[in-house]
Amino acid sequence: MAHIIVVGNEKGGSGKSTTSMHIATALVRMGHKVGVLDLDLRQKSFGRFAQNRIHQMKKAGVQLPSPEYHELPQVDQSELQPGENIFDRRLSLAVASIEQDCDFILIDCPGSHTRLSQVAHSLADTLITPLNDSFVDFDLLAQIDSESSEIKGPSVYSEMVWNARQLRAQAGLAPIDWVIVRNRLAAQAMHNKKKMGEALDNLSKRIGFRVVKGFGDRVIFRELFPRGLTLLDLRDIGVAGQMNISNVAARQELRELMKSLNLPGVTVDF
Repeated sequence: MAHIIVVGNEKGGSGKSTTSMHIATALVRMGHKVGVLDLDLRQKSFGRFAQNRIHQMKKAGVQLPSPEYHELPQVDQSELQPGENIFDRRLSLAVASIEQDCDFILIDCPGSHTRLSQVAHSLADTLITPLNDSFVDFDLLAQIDSESSEIKGPSVYSEMVWNARQLRAQAGLAPIDWVIVRNRLAAQAMHNKKKMGEALDNLSKRIGFRVVKGFGDRVIFRELFPRGLTLLDLRDIGVAGQMNISNVAARQELRELMKSLNLPGVTVDF
């Protein structure tokens, strides 16, 4: 059965789609078969990435290793069982249709609370939550006292993850490996960076997640999306001048992230 990776965060702008597309493409480049579902039915950022990638390959005349993007199937209301939610059925059918043929299924969730996102979190073997290095984003996980920095209690997203964990436990499934990915980390040892690290370490012991380093705030990521590319594609696509020091550092960040995820059967070799 496929290992299910869910990339979730109820706040936009945390680098969720960038993280999703780089993880999925890196896994394919390492020889794994990856299916992707985008649960943001309105914006479809990963769907746009997949379209951009196809266009770029045709334009450049190259074939790049790519995950298989799948749309959620449509379901007629008359096919539902009494009390069954249509979004539950659509997601269940989508996963069932690809899990036998994939090593990994990556589910990219919207930056808001939806029924689809809620159900997807209960399916996660690995849950990846990208988080900007800011207390604005930290508030998604827990409420913190502004004076003492004492954690007062979990916030709405943490409670949703807790509920997903309870559902998995009731179904006899393995616990979720919850990984917080710190994006846009400052290079310098700044005061806010230190306070965020301490707060995350404290909270991780209380509600059970791991903290790993993600991506810095680099222009290259904003340039790659319209072309459907990742850092690992630059050499293949023959983009002149793209392998500068900043982009080499970003590639190293991706390598370290993939190692930190500890996904089953994955040996990082790029």
